[in-house]
Amino acid sequence: MQLKRRGLTSGGSPLILFMCQLIAALDVPLDPKILEGLQQPPTITHQSPKDYIIDPRENIVIQCEAKGKPTPRFSWTRNGTHFDTDKDSRVMMKPNSGTLVIDISTGGKPDAYEGIYQCSARNEHGTAVSNNIVIRQSRSPLWSKEKLQPYIVQEGSSLVLPCRPPVGLPPPIIFWMDNYFQRLPQSNRVSQGLNGDLYFSNLKVEDTRSDYICYARFNHTQTIQQKQPISVKVLSMDAINETFAAFLNDTEFFGDSPVGERRPTFLVPTGQNSSKLVLRGEILKLECIAEGLPTPEIHWMKESGELPIKKTFYENFQKTLKIVAVTEADGGSYRCTAKNHLGLIHHTIKVTVKSAPHWINEPKNLILAPQETGILLCRANGNPKPSITWLMNGIPIENSPDDPSRNIGDDAIVFSDVQKDSSAVYQCNASNEYGYLLSNAFVNVLAVPPRILTAPNHLYQVIISRPALLDCLTFGSPVPKVQWFKDNHASVLDGEPYIVHGNGSLEIHVAQKADSGKYTCVGINELGKAENVVHLEVKESVRIIAQPEYRVVQKAGTVVFECRVKHDPSLELTITWLKDENSLPEDERFVVGKDSLTITDVTEVDEGTYTCIANTSLDKDIARAELTVVDYPDPPSDLELTDEHERSIQLTWTPGEDNNSPIEKFIIEYEDGLHDPDVWHNLTEVPGQKTTAHLKLSPFVWYSFRVISVNKVGRSQPSSPSRQYQTPGAAPDENPIIVKGAGSEPDNFVITWEPLTGIQSNGPGLQYKVSWRQKDVNEEFTTIKVANVSKYIVSATPTFVPYEFYVQTINDFGPGPEPLIHVGHSGEDLPMVAPTNVRVHVENSTLAEVHWDAVPAKSVRGILKGYKIYYWKERSLNKRKRRNTGKSSLMFDKNKTHGKLPGLEPFSHYVLNVRAVNGKGDGPPSPDQHFETPEGVPGAPAFLKVTDPTLDSLTLEWSPPVHRNGILTGYTLRYQAINNTHKLGPLLELVIPANETSWTLKNLNYSTRYKFYFHAQTSKGPGSSLTEEGVTIMDEVRPSEPEFGIVNASPAEDFANISWEYWGPYKNFYIEYMVENSEEDWKKEFVNGTQFSFVIKGLVPGTQYKVRVVAKGVTDETVLQSAEGIFKTNPAMASRQVDIATQGWFIGLMCAIALLILVLLIICFIKRNKGGKYPVKEKEDAHADPEIQPMKEDDGTFGEYRSLESDTEDHKPLKGSRTPSNGTVKKEDSDDSLVDYGEGGEGQFNEDGSFIGQYSGKKEKETAEGNESSEAPSPVNAMNSFV
Repeated sequence: MQLKRRGLTSGGSPLILFMCQLIAALDVPLDPKILEGLQQPPTITHQSPKDYIIDPRENIVIQCEAKGKPTPRFSWTRNGTHFDTDKDSRVMMKPNSGTLVIDISTGGKPDAYEGIYQCSARNEHGTAVSNNIVIRQSRSPLWSKEKLQPYIVQEGSSLVLPCRPPVGLPPPIIFWMDNYFQRLPQSNRVSQGLNGDLYFSNLKVEDTRSDYICYARFNHTQTIQQKQPISVKVLSMDAINETFAAFLNDTEFFGDSPVGERRPTFLVPTGQNSSKLVLRGEILKLECIAEGLPTPEIHWMKESGELPIKKTFYENFQKTLKIVAVTEADGGSYRCTAKNHLGLIHHTIKVTVKSAPHWINEPKNLILAPQETGILLCRANGNPKPSITWLMNGIPIENSPDDPSRNIGDDAIVFSDVQKDSSAVYQCNASNEYGYLLSNAFVNVLAVPPRILTAPNHLYQVIISRPALLDCLTFGSPVPKVQWFKDNHASVLDGEPYIVHGNGSLEIHVAQKADSGKYTCVGINELGKAENVVHLEVKESVRIIAQPEYRVVQKAGTVVFECRVKHDPSLELTITWLKDENSLPEDERFVVGKDSLTITDVTEVDEGTYTCIANTSLDKDIARAELTVVDYPDPPSDLELTDEHERSIQLTWTPGEDNNSPIEKFIIEYEDGLHDPDVWHNLTEVPGQKTTAHLKLSPFVWYSFRVISVNKVGRSQPSSPSRQYQTPGAAPDENPIIVKGAGSEPDNFVITWEPLTGIQSNGPGLQYKVSWRQKDVNEEFTTIKVANVSKYIVSATPTFVPYEFYVQTINDFGPGPEPLIHVGHSGEDLPMVAPTNVRVHVENSTLAEVHWDAVPAKSVRGILKGYKIYYWKERSLNKRKRRNTGKSSLMFDKNKTHGKLPGLEPFSHYVLNVRAVNGKGDGPPSPDQHFETPEGVPGAPAFLKVTDPTLDSLTLEWSPPVHRNGILTGYTLRYQAINNTHKLGPLLELVIPANETSWTLKNLNYSTRYKFYFHAQTSKGPGSSLTEEGVTIMDEVRPSEPEFGIVNASPAEDFANISWEYWGPYKNFYIEYMVENSEEDWKKEFVNGTQFSFVIKGLVPGTQYKVRVVAKGVTDETVLQSAEGIFKTNPAMASRQVDIATQGWFIGLMCAIALLILVLLIICFIKRNKGGKYPVKEKEDAHADPEIQPMKEDDGTFGEYRSLESDTEDHKPLKGSRTPSNGTVKKEDSDDSLVDYGEGGEGQFNEDGSFIGQYSGKKEKETAEGNESSEAPSPVNAMNSFV
């Protein structure tokens, strides 16, 4: 294939490399249908690690798995030579695999199998090889035997305890413990180094112990080795001096102090500089441990830049710097500093980062068609730069057969115009002194027509306005070109809004409803084409249209979070609620509804974030809301009284919890234990931010205080009371308030005041000094002292004169402040004279105006309140007879001398008088004034009713207005027809004389509703109207629309007579019936249209049936159906089964019974003709219990029982039958019908099955025959009715 065929030019090297990588990435799929008959070179799929350390106690398993077609064969080399597994009975290769299993459980030596192994997998298309796998046995050697001398060291010195563990594979983990297997405590003073030694920056006496033990744990073999315990004795200076004193004649040798303080020095590393080599990707650990007194602190820095924050860690109390995932950028110089207050010291570590090889472009399998071009890339990096070598089928490429289609470069092999025999497996090896990389990549030359790997008719569902990606995974060689088509269109989908990706997938960036449909993908290469159909459905997204909102709810309340969702109806919706990102508690208080979450009886633990998640199979929407639970605040506590004074004190307290609602204020209450115990009063309020209050106090009070917190929810419980505080007594601070003076009688003056409370008294012996004198009279105040009262009466005063007075408070400590002097009047007396010159002007039939002259001021004898007019109706001018309706009154201001009387009755005679009024009451009346009101319009007639409807006439009856308000001149009647839609006909008017109280309208339309407007009138005009409606009766009382009436059933054992009423044009009927509660279809019986009854035969005795009547039109189309009724056939008689009618004993018994019945009937007949009554009647008359008396149908009174004459009647109405619309019942032709006698329990039903009937008894018939008792409904027939 030409380069141009792939859209490249020969000079486009970078683009060629890029496209070749895409080609190389194409792998042969593992689908069995595709693999069938498809060849593929081997590919290593699994292998053991390069450095493989084995456990000597277990069998050795060296992994090597590969795939290919044909199935690969496996072979091994060991230490560069062929490893014949058949010659060693302990070595087995797994079937269909290259994995080796070496059995050492039966005595084999693991070290005999150490070496370098390499696996080869080959078939006819090439050979793939594994890495070189180095097999080494894990070793955990014992510590060498040694005798350790104890360390005797002076306090304050430094010390290093060596560990020097045995060399193992892999290296052991080191830790220090004591004899009790407890880890030795470490700190910045005592710590373990990276080499396992234990370092003491300075020693303390408590470091003395004999069990410093170093342990080495070999994880691979899970064994622990132990070094001999090391003993350390730290000598204090006192101990050293005592030891030397014995030899030096008590001369002090060292002095009293330990080793003196000193600057830091490094224990590790030594010198000022060191170096460290680390490989890329490994962990770098740098260590600095210093000694000194006091213990030095260690700090790190990078001289050539900043430490990488995200991957830098400190261990071993800052003594070890760890950098993970090392890169070349981490190389450079690192400085550690050891410092105490005496000085500091530095050490610089130069870090060099080397790198084993790592891939830049790892070779990928290359699938080519014959004559195509491709490239294998092998690019690696490392420090030093790795060398690249190529192998073909495991053999150095320079030793492999020549291939003219192959051009080998340093890091690439270019293939051009390949042939089928060009298939092979190529190995690329990139190596330097720190490691190597080996990668297999095959070149497979195939000629395969296109195949579609995507499942056919796959349905893709996406959300509107989101991307849609339709897969079309193809396989073929050459690589098929993929084209897409929509529905049945022939045009290729290319360009906006479609994108066809390199793997054949079709992407629609923003899917819309119009994009739904059938899509066809076609894969084409030189060898053929293949196609596949998939379907796309674009769905509406799920949206929460009513989100839950932040809620604040009081404890024990109820909260509702709404979550209303709109989604595509074709997708199943699931709504999930979470609390704080977890499932809702299993609690019946949480009720999840269709669109809401309800939490009842809320508690504090319900606080949090509630999340509503609306899920469909394609998308979801999430909404969250916070719930805050608030409650009354907790009561304050710790009340304390300070800064005590006679008239003040300071109160402090500790607030309680606010329960999520900030405290707005504190209410301070007090109890007066002396004057008002057990009663709490408000003293003051302070803002919620304060917890102290300076309180003003009153004298002579035993105070206790309590505090109440208040937030938006409400008040807390009161705090516990404070201790009691007593204030000393003092003279009163105030006099009584609300002091008043006024007379209650014409000869007295009453002084009242609001008494002081106990807390206002300020001391014992509270009294009131009451003083008064007549104003404007030169005399001294008269004074009296009273106690325990709030009123004093001054007697023998002149009528209504002014007085000056005051009230002052006194107690045992002295008088209160100077009081205010008040002025009041002694008692009033009734006015002495009446208003004069009273005149009346009638303005209209309901209003009159009255004028009068004011009374002299001296005659009032008090404060003039105003003038009152008393007036009453004496009689109506329509009637000469007097009728006093009771007096009415109106009050007018004292400054007015006229007023109007509204609401008078027209055409009436009135009387009035006027009186002056003061605080004592009414004065004498003025002479009576008479006046008359003129005529007015009348009131509405007392009633209006429509009676005696006929086909063409209606009679109206009425009564004259109660309030005629004049002389009636006549009545006006207006009326008009209205139809069922309330459309009004023409309005007709008729004038009726005043002396008429009824009127008959004739020549009206039959079955028509009329509306009437009726009013009376006087000479002043028409009065208010009454309205009423009436209907003329229907001709033959037939409904205007087709309609069924009553449907009756008279059942026997095996047949039933069905009869019905019907009004309408259609005369084709049939009966439908079925056994009740059965699943069988309705049975039909057609009826002659001239009949309104039918006998259903062949019924089952004792069975309950449903029945209905259907009227049909000429087109055989059902037009009307009656309501369903229910009846039950009579049970089969025993005589039908055993014929005893011919038995002699039975004939004799029947004759005896008949004779007995005849005798009883004769006796009853004689007793009735003599006026006798049945015993039950006598008992009723004796007890006269109204609860058991039957009611007469005509007048509602209680009558007698009588015989049930029609108990044998079977004519019963069906359940569900109904009466015609006018409520009338069409009777049967027989005069003995149960309808006439009321025995049948006529149950009538509407078409909807609702009951509208009632039991009816004989009325006119019994009255005509003169029967003395009315008949009670038959309970037997009532129970047999279909009700």
